[in-house]
Amino acid sequence: MSEPSPETPSPHHAIAGVAILVGLLLQVLGFAGLSPSPHLVGYALWLATLLLWRDIPRRTRWQAGALVVIGLGMLLTARWRYDASLDWPALLDGNTYVVAMLVGVSFIGLIGNRRQGRPLGRAVTGAPGTAGTWLGVHLLGTILNLSTVFMIGDRLARRGPLTLPQLLALNRGLSSAALWSPFFASMGVVMTLAPGMDYLHVLAVGLPLALAAGLLTVTELSRRFDLATVAGFSLSPRNLLMPVTMAALVMLFHYVLTPALSIVSIITFLLPAAALVTNLPAGTRWTLGRVRQHTLTRLPAMRGEIALFLCAGLLTLGLSTLIAAATGSEWTLFARFGAGEAILSFLGIVASAIAGLHPIIGVSVLASMLDLEGSRQTLFAFVALASWAVGTSVGPLSGINLSLQGRYGVSGYRMMKHNLGYAIVMAGLVTGGILILDAWL
Repeated sequence: MSEPSPETPSPHHAIAGVAILVGLLLQVLGFAGLSPSPHLVGYALWLATLLLWRDIPRRTRWQAGALVVIGLGMLLTARWRYDASLDWPALLDGNTYVVAMLVGVSFIGLIGNRRQGRPLGRAVTGAPGTAGTWLGVHLLGTILNLSTVFMIGDRLARRGPLTLPQLLALNRGLSSAALWSPFFASMGVVMTLAPGMDYLHVLAVGLPLALAAGLLTVTELSRRFDLATVAGFSLSPRNLLMPVTMAALVMLFHYVLTPALSIVSIITFLLPAAALVTNLPAGTRWTLGRVRQHTLTRLPAMRGEIALFLCAGLLTLGLSTLIAAATGSEWTLFARFGAGEAILSFLGIVASAIAGLHPIIGVSVLASMLDLEGSRQTLFAFVALASWAVGTSVGPLSGINLSLQGRYGVSGYRMMKHNLGYAIVMAGLVTGGILILDAWL
């Protein structure tokens, strides 16, 4: 088997890709206590972001830039007005755990992909096809994240331009996975902000809500559109093998082999390791060639999401530092984070997503203004995940809608318009989920 032929990247893309890979390796070394400094991860990732800044889509660049300016402004205000003590070397550490996880997850694309063009499944039409599209994106997306939308969307596009029902099924199938998937960036953010959360409680409420989202999608699209000729996707059992295997491995490491590590940490090193193991039988040269190509092309292509997460981390640090300095660490948004406060927080984050802000911003800001203890961390975690799931589906500038716009030409605002009804119904279901979870805790 010959070595893959990598594309020739520009010099700054190549350096940025290597910097991102170095950041990932330093993060993994940190899990074993071998990293020379915990701050080097942030330095490497921010270096890559600066190198790729001019290539980031304009809307994302403006949004990320605003987060940096506001975050730095708050830090300087806290320092010079309130004489707050700042840990200067650690200023760039915000959300590096999440970004490292995203980089690690990207290596899943190197698993089982040596035979190009291998079919994902056969196309079907009607409501069963639409249900298959939602389910396929949802299940595969729990591991493969956004890349699943392109895998299935490109296959459906072979029969012609994607129709609105197909695009809505792709959108909702992926976004609803944020309600429960331990592999999503949303879960990474939540586990960082609320490390004491009980994942099983979140899963017990989030998974049924995700299934309800699928049923709602199929029912609503069947009522609004004629699906008789709309091509869908039929998921074969073979394609479920990899997601199920990876999920089982994560649980094995978390509960048996490395119980001291969080799920975010396990995913960060396990998925790249699995990619290497599955490629090594084809030879060391082949494996190194694929890793090189991934480093020089795929990792720089993650510039938008990496920049957004890093800049949001800086904003969170600035806001929390300023609030603590101005109030003497005594002020919180709510005296107690109960069901009513959780519902208001959920609605506020979704509203900000509709206004154009990524849910990570609302979630991060909310976390910086709360003092969460015990079971309240689990309730916050569910609110954050539900806000992410609903907010990314309806937000015109969310990652999924911007990706659909760039790939298939559908306006993010058109997606927002057709997802408003879905978002309203999901908001009602999430409200019920919050009340149930609050009663359990």
